[in-house]
Amino acid sequence: MKSIDRYMARLIAVPLFSTLVIAAMLLVLDRMLRLFDFVATAGGPISVVWRMLANLLPEYLGLGIPIGLMLGVLLAFRKLATTSELDVMRGVGMSYSRLLRVPYLYAIVLALVNLAIVGYVQPRSRYAYEQLRYELRTGALGASIKIGEFTHLGDRMTLRIERSRESGRDLSGIFVNVRTPKGDWLAVTAERGRFLGTDDKNVIIFRLTNGTLIHNRPEFKAPRVLTFSSHDLPIDLPKFENFRQRGDDTNESTLIELARSGHRASTQEARESNRAEFHFRLTEVASMFFLPLLALALGVPPKRSTSGLGVVVAIVMIVTYFKVSQYAQGIGEAGKIDPLIALWVPLGIFAALSSWMYYVIAYVPGGQPIGALEQGFAKLTKAIGRWLPGRRKALAA
Repeated sequence: MKSIDRYMARLIAVPLFSTLVIAAMLLVLDRMLRLFDFVATAGGPISVVWRMLANLLPEYLGLGIPIGLMLGVLLAFRKLATTSELDVMRGVGMSYSRLLRVPYLYAIVLALVNLAIVGYVQPRSRYAYEQLRYELRTGALGASIKIGEFTHLGDRMTLRIERSRESGRDLSGIFVNVRTPKGDWLAVTAERGRFLGTDDKNVIIFRLTNGTLIHNRPEFKAPRVLTFSSHDLPIDLPKFENFRQRGDDTNESTLIELARSGHRASTQEARESNRAEFHFRLTEVASMFFLPLLALALGVPPKRSTSGLGVVVAIVMIVTYFKVSQYAQGIGEAGKIDPLIALWVPLGIFAALSSWMYYVIAYVPGGQPIGALEQGFAKLTKAIGRWLPGRRKALAA
């Protein structure tokens, strides 16, 4: 029996982790292009893209783990069924309940992992992601200077650089416009320039060579003009307000914080919002315990059939349930329905449907929960097969 359990574990592991990796990669690639565009537009360092993607990974894993579990178990039973190994196991007295032992071990472990992710890791990483977005928008990460364009450093300095060499170290064709708090106005042009650090992290030096400086203030009768071969222009880096505290958004609160806020929040709207988010995360984890039942029912095709319709139905069902839960969360937050009812009733329906499909295939002789769909799909496939050759002949004529 132990060898069969190890065999089942290997069958499930390959599609499970493959699905998880592929799903995460697809989601990351989709977001990566938008993040590169956002960071380039904000003028921030490209390295921040990887930090932002790392903070999005827990969210993607929270979505990918249930799908990976579903497909891992489904494809494992499908392989057993299509190679007749399932018939041999059933013939030697192994019930479907016994065969579900290893899938449920996977489900328990992955549910605990997903609970840790959606309950504690994802809220903090989401806050870190929003903080990076804020720092990019405000320039607190260090905005890059765009060549040939006017760049505003804070509210009092405008800079324009024509050319850049040596990876931005050697700058030429420089124009700087500065307004000081005392009302002074400086305009500087220079052939070359270089940024230098100082002991004060809030101040940098812009060393200019071969240029002209115009200085004006209200009490001057005329602006003063100075030509120089070398001039150090101190630049005060702009100061930015601290980012908001974590927890202003329910997506950034841990499960414990949501449970507390669901009872102690100052307004009814805030309490309902926290309760809806709390129950949404719990139902997301709880639904994983019914996925092995659904996967087994959909993974075993009818006799003498190799149709992959069960895979399609499984994906449609889990995506539909997730979307229904999101909608239920929305109406729960709006206070139209109590979040406890809005989110646990769909889970109850999903659990009942999964349990019924498992009962049909495990205990009803010759039972096939999607037998009618399989027959309809087979007829549709044959009809398309007959229609295509005739269509090709008509087009050829």
